[in-house]
Amino acid sequence: MRCDEVAAMLPMLVDDASTPPNLAVEHHVESCLRCQAELARYRRLLRTLHQLRTRFIEPTPGLLGETLAAIEEAAERRAVRSILSGRRLAYAGAIGGTAVATAATALLIARSRRRSGPTLKLAS
Repeated sequence: MRCDEVAAMLPMLVDDASTPPNLAVEHHVESCLRCQAELARYRRLLRTLHQLRTRFIEPTPGLLGETLAAIEEAAERRAVRSILSGRRLAYAGAIGGTAVATAATALLIARSRRRSGPTLKLAS
């Protein structure tokens, strides 16, 4: 067997005790230093993972409060940003509406002066 074929079967050698041993794979591992090293890495990884199951890390006092405060700050910043962007949109709409109303008023005044014609001034 070749190393690349055996490499796919190494995790089964370490983890799965219910599978009957493959004699060709075991013979290759016994004679190949590269595959022996890889098998040792799998075993070490499995031991480390088993140790992690039994370890519990106690959080520092106040971690929950700090986390909640950080989340609240982020939410407030986002709310302020959305309010400011909403106000900017309202201001832009008001300015645009005022400009349109002014232009319409000026147009109406100009039309009414054209229709009324020139006015005569009487000398006194």
